[in-house]
Amino acid sequence: MCEFISWIEKDGQVYYLTYRDIYHTRRGKELRDYCKSKDDLIGHGAIRFYYDNFVGGEDKECTDFSTPDNFPPEIVEDIKKGRMAGLDIFPTKLLLDKIIYRNKAYAEREKAYAEWKKADAERKKADAERKKAYAEWEKAYAKWKKADAEREKADNQKWGWMQFKIVKNRNKLWR
Repeated sequence: MCEFISWIEKDGQVYYLTYRDIYHTRRGKELRDYCKSKDDLIGHGAIRFYYDNFVGGEDKECTDFSTPDNFPPEIVEDIKKGRMAGLDIFPTKLLLDKIIYRNKAYAEREKAYAEWKKADAERKKADAERKKAYAEWEKAYAKWKKADAEREKADNQKWGWMQFKIVKNRNKLWR
């Protein structure tokens, strides 16, 4: 599975998909029918399909939203204009920490996810302690799943994009 945001650079052009492309165009409807999973809608295969199955170019993706410098200017512009809203993904680095952590469900999810990531790294590190680390991993993962369910209930993706619309709430690099 490709990461959000994925794009393809070819012949000086940057190809990627926005919410409008996927959900408000005839080709987007064909793409949704073509893809096996909702998660596939943001990947390189979906991009190629949407743009008439072109070949070549360089597949790129980045999940580090700490700075707009990690993305092509076209993508940065569409993020700032809210054109990714609705994709059920919200990168927390787009907002100031104080804004993110106002939402308790989001804060709990992030904390639980960090615990799970730490436990997962330990699980991979020591085969001799695999059973103990795996138990910790399961506990942390269960906690994360519970927190994630709460976050979904609160519909944090939409909340995050709504907060992002308010320029003063944005991480300074995304203003």
